[in-house]
Amino acid sequence: MENHGFVIGPVCVKPVNRNDSVILPETLTGLVAFTAEMDIPLVGKALTLDSGFDAIENKKVIQAAGLKPVIYPNRRNTKTPIVLARKFRLCDRELYKARYKVERTFGWQDTYRRLVVSFDRKKAIRTGWRNLAYAMVNFRVTFNTT
Repeated sequence: MENHGFVIGPVCVKPVNRNDSVILPETLTGLVAFTAEMDIPLVGKALTLDSGFDAIENKKVIQAAGLKPVIYPNRRNTKTPIVLARKFRLCDRELYKARYKVERTFGWQDTYRRLVVSFDRKKAIRTGWRNLAYAMVNFRVTFNTT
């Protein structure tokens, strides 16, 4: 990684026609190196991914990095119900549910253009718009108005 004085995080840029699971090893290597530079230990932590990453090779790469793979099983990868049941038994569903909450929050944020495209320079203004959007989402969910 080249140091230009600031680093946001490891970024892997590939053509659009490349599947995410193909670039997983390179991205994971960058993440591990980045967190090592920041003295953030990843060994033993969980990496949650959706069912598109459900492959033996991906799980081996994640385990080689010292992480625990939490990947929702892909039903199309199995032919027998017994193998599918075993895959679901090995998946940590509680941890995966926490990932779903984060993904849902990002989805809600994307409905508000002001949060997606932010030109505000002050953190307090961005935080205020984000809190207003969260309040609007909670109000709509609580009172069931659409």
